[in-house]
Amino acid sequence: MTPFKLTESDYREIVNIVYQTSGIVLNDTKHEMVYARLVRRIRQLKLTSFSAYLDYLACHSELELDILISAITTNLTSFFREPHHFQFIKQYCVPSILSRNKQSKRVRFWSAGCATGEEAYSLAIAIQGMFPADWDVKILATDIDAQVIEQAKQGVYSKISLLNVSIEQREKWFYKNKQTASYSLHPSIVNKVTFKRLNLLSQWPMQGPFDLILCRNVMIYFDKLTKEQLLYRYNDILHPHGYLFLGHSEMIAQKNSSFISLGHTMYQKV
Repeated sequence: MTPFKLTESDYREIVNIVYQTSGIVLNDTKHEMVYARLVRRIRQLKLTSFSAYLDYLACHSELELDILISAITTNLTSFFREPHHFQFIKQYCVPSILSRNKQSKRVRFWSAGCATGEEAYSLAIAIQGMFPADWDVKILATDIDAQVIEQAKQGVYSKISLLNVSIEQREKWFYKNKQTASYSLHPSIVNKVTFKRLNLLSQWPMQGPFDLILCRNVMIYFDKLTKEQLLYRYNDILHPHGYLFLGHSEMIAQKNSSFISLGHTMYQKV
């Protein structure tokens, strides 16, 4: 199989395209990762070089940009990742939302950068039965990758994704497919989540306000300016006392007066 060479100039052009399209920053350590992710696509298109791929991308940008971003982004996730977040939601966030929204009976959650859907479905399972039947409770889940959104809508997962799911929850909310050894979520959980493709850097069609936003392990891919702009937009679309949860390696600077820290990368709008 003929090897390809990813030149520095081609790499820089790819880095710039990815940043301009998605805000994702690829530093010098990602050279091998970019090569591995894109060389399969180049062979699939029967092109002869990365330079030829960039020419192809320029001519087919509407479709190929989606494929490029899908190839570059990492979608590693699982059910109930960082379980302390879901415990806090059940013990503190939901009771607070029940109290302050008792007049409107309206609740909105958003899983931003939802990947293959485990986070959004974990939230749906966690809050199951906690709101009265006559309340309007909706969970929105978005991702820039159209392929993972379609996968998430199916609600079908491997056993590895369910490592943090208790036996009780697995028996209650999942069906095992004996032929494929996969697990399908109960329709009552799948139907609680609405999946949409969304680039976080583009215009947001939803109006809000959201009571809680999960944006975990997403902002680590952005530069400082993009992070600040995204936090400003989150603040703007959150309920006056809404919550924002980030990933375990992410945090909001103390000088940011829009949010107060609740510990463990959990924040509340001031």
